[in-house]
Amino acid sequence: MKTLLATAAIAILAVAPAQAGNRDGSLQIKLLGTAVLPDGKITEVNEDIVGLPATLQTEATDNFVPTLAAEYFLTENVSLETICCMTQHDVDAVSGLPGAELVSDAKLIPATLTAKAHLPAGAITPFVGAGIAYFWWVDVDPGAATIPLGVTRTELSDEFGFVLQAGADMALGDGGLGLTIDAKRYFVGTTARWYAGETLAIETKHDLDPWVLSAGVSYRF
Repeated sequence: MKTLLATAAIAILAVAPAQAGNRDGSLQIKLLGTAVLPDGKITEVNEDIVGLPATLQTEATDNFVPTLAAEYFLTENVSLETICCMTQHDVDAVSGLPGAELVSDAKLIPATLTAKAHLPAGAITPFVGAGIAYFWWVDVDPGAATIPLGVTRTELSDEFGFVLQAGADMALGDGGLGLTIDAKRYFVGTTARWYAGETLAIETKHDLDPWVLSAGVSYRF
């Protein structure tokens, strides 16, 4: 992610001398700090051969990551936006087996595309948006508490969902630079599976439904 941000920053600096920024330009790039705040609660137990406590409930850990967003303005007030980031989470028990780590270092790419409506109000432009998301798990490890049970592999299913968005852009003069804040609420779940060798030992469904809160700088040209 540090390499991604450095590359994006260099690209912006390279574009700036050749093409002056324009707050009315059609393309906007954003460099953001993002807090990813998922839920992760169990909604259904489909398979359990190890005898999990009936009161078991889980929660996914929060994470803070750098994010790159690219936005294309179809008209003055309508745009399409996509983001690029990878976030990492554990899943821990919060009741039944409090503190037990069930999933470790699960790495997620939340591919997202939103359509946004902008409401210009001078230097500050509020926006609202909605779109689709695909949660792609690229690496998942068994949690420390599951390994003594014989678990050798853990999987989280990739899933489609949708997302709502709201925020505001603030122009810093007429040169294309600005500040931005952004809040997204995703509605996406996953199915978790723990295997002992080739045997499915546990299968549970989870609501992830994360809040994704971002703030940073933008450059429009």
